[in-house]
Formats: sequence, C-alpha cells, structure tokens
Amino acid sequence: MERVYHYIVSTRINYVTAQHCNNLKMAEEQKEEEEVAIHGDVLETILSYVPLTHLLPACFVSKTWNAAVSSSLSRFNKPKPWLLVHTQSIRRPHATAFFAYDPRSDIWLQINKKQPPQHVSPLRSSNSTLLHVLHPSNFYFSIDPFHLTWHRVNPPAVWRLDPIVAMVGPRIVVAGGACDFEDDPLAVEIYDISTRTWERTESMPATLKDSASSTWLSIAANTRTVFMMEQASGVTHSFNPDSKTWYGPFDLRPDRSIYFSVITCVGDNLIMLGLLGHAEDVNYVKVWELNGESLEFGKEIGVMPTELVEKLKGEGTSLNSIRVSCMGGFFYIYNPGEPGELVALEVGEEGWCRWGSLKNAAVSDRSRVAERVVLTCSDVGLGEIAKLVGSGNGIFTLLKR
Repeated sequence: MERVYHYIVSTRINYVTAQHCNNLKMAEEQKEEEEVAIHGDVLETILSYVPLTHLLPACFVSKTWNAAVSSSLSRFNKPKPWLLVHTQSIRRPHATAFFAYDPRSDIWLQINKKQPPQHVSPLRSSNSTLLHVLHPSNFYFSIDPFHLTWHRVNPPAVWRLDPIVAMVGPRIVVAGGACDFEDDPLAVEIYDISTRTWERTESMPATLKDSASSTWLSIAANTRTVFMMEQASGVTHSFNPDSKTWYGPFDLRPDRSIYFSVITCVGDNLIMLGLLGHAEDVNYVKVWELNGESLEFGKEIGVMPTELVEKLKGEGTSLNSIRVSCMGGFFYIYNPGEPGELVALEVGEEGWCRWGSLKNAAVSDRSRVAERVVLTCSDVGLGEIAKLVGSGNGIFTLLKR
C-alpha cells in the first residue's frame, strides 16, 4: 500500500511539474511574441521610412497595419506632390517613357505603362497637371495624376501649331499659336468638358500679337482665370472664361533688372519667378507672390542660392530661361536647355523656404538631343497608386540614384 501511495504522489508531482514547465514555456513564448510584435508609434515610425509605392501592400497585412499606414502618413511623413517626367522621341511614332520623383521618399521611379496610341504628335504640358496633344483631326488631353485616362475630342476650329492651352475650372482655353494661313492669329476657343463643345470667343489683346504662342508666353491658371505673361517684358493679361473678358495689361516687373520671368499658380495665388541681371551673369533668381486681381506684388518668397543657380546653367555658360512645374507649396524649376538638373523649392505655410537640387533621372545624354522632356506635377497618394496598379496599366521600377 505504501508503495502504491508513493507511486501516486510521485506521478502527481511529475504531472504538476510538467504542467508548470509547460505553462512557463507558453509564458516565455508569449513574452517573446509580445517583445517581437511591432505596433503603435514604433510601427508607424518604421512605416514613415517606407516608400509610398511599398505602403500599398502593407495596407493589406491586417486591419492594424492598415490603420498604422494611415496614421503614419498623417502624423510622421505626409505625402508630397510628385514630379512626373515624360520623355518623348522627336521621331515618329514619338515613343514615350514615364518617370516619377517622390520627394517624400526621395526616390525616382520609372512607370512602365502602355503607350497611349494618340501620341503621334508632340506631347505638351500646361498648368503643371494638364497634358495635351493637338492633332489635325483630334485634340487629346489628360488631367489625372498618372495620365491613365485620355480624352479624345474634336480639334479647335482654328488650326494651330504652338497655342496657349490652359485648364480653368471645367474648361480648357486654347489661344493664339495659329498657322500663318489663318485669318486671326489671336483666336481664342474654349472647350467645355461637361458639354463636350467648343465655343469661339473674344480674341487675345492686340498687344500680344507678336508673342501669341506658348514659346513666348508664360501661362498660369486657377479655377477662374488664366494669366498670360510675356516672358521677356513682363507684360501680362488675364482672361476670365465665365465672363469671356480680358483684363490688363499689367506690368509685372518689380525690378527693372529682370530679363526673364515665368508665372505659376498655387491655389488662387499667382507666383512669379524672375531671372535678374543678364543671361551670361545671373545675379539672382527670385520668387514673388502677387495679390488680388490687380496683380500687385506682395511679399518676396525667396532667393535661390547661388550654387543652385550655377547648377541650373548645367554645362552652359549662360541661363537664358527657366521653366517651373508646381503643386501646392512644391516648385520644380529647370533650365529647358539643360533639363538634367532640377532645383526644388518647398514653401511652408508659415512662409519658410527650403531649397535643394536633384538630378533628373529621366534625362540621359541621348535624351538631350533625341527626346522632348515634358514635366507635370501632381498630388499622389495611396489612392492614386492603387488606381494605377489596379488598372493593370503600370509597374513601378525603382531607379538607381
């Protein structure tokens, strides 16, 4: 009996010991899992370093990760406007390549998407977001960030080679740039996107007769007005498509040493960038904000650092002109003769400026002579990336820096 008792006791002790060890093991494993698990601010901070294109699959890991991605984008590293660069061969059939720069992650991407069949004529940009192609039988335009959707409509009644094209609210204004055989070189036509109809309206002011093309005029537009400024003189006119009324001329020359200037819009505000001095000896590149319908000069936003001015020159010895593409408080400035170098300007709501430069990864030695380089700028978030990926019409390839 005593032997049986000892056997039962020892068996019970072994069972309790084994159960205790098992509990300890499970506790250890749970503790390790808790230590390995990444969540909260730690996860959101890590995600803030992940490129936007890689965050899309992270949203589908779990509900927790989806919430962490959204929180990280709103709290730590917010999306910033992308620069979209389109290179188009100057030879038929005008093959086009697409590149993008994401300033949030400081990376360049190539977007391998199908060639739009309508690019049989030169590709042009306007208003920073609008891409368009003018063909004798059709007018094509695209306004979405990645230009997945192209609209094909009838061409303007007046045949044009180098017109001003601007999107003003739900309308596209096409002005000037008419062929020599046309009766009115200053003709203006408005395309209404909602009704899909063209309307002929009052021609451009006679003072713009010698410069009525996109080569000589800088164009900017907000939701109500399009502005046209002679790049060399600063003489500016504005046009309201609703009232079909022209205003001006305005003299946009706050400094008489400005020899070239361009304009752009940030929201409803007109911004001007000017080159001061002369092409062989640029003293400054300045940025101003203009106020109200009278276009009075407000504050001077900033002055480009000298070393960045030199970068804009590229391999040349002079700086004859600049172009700018912008969205929100982000400006991408470049020399059309040397597009391999870009100057970036970020302007904060409090008025601070942050200048920088970046190599244009879309430009090669070949593209300098054989390709046309067209820039647009757009707000890009996870929604836009999801549309591109979901369309089956695009693949992102990370480019080496």
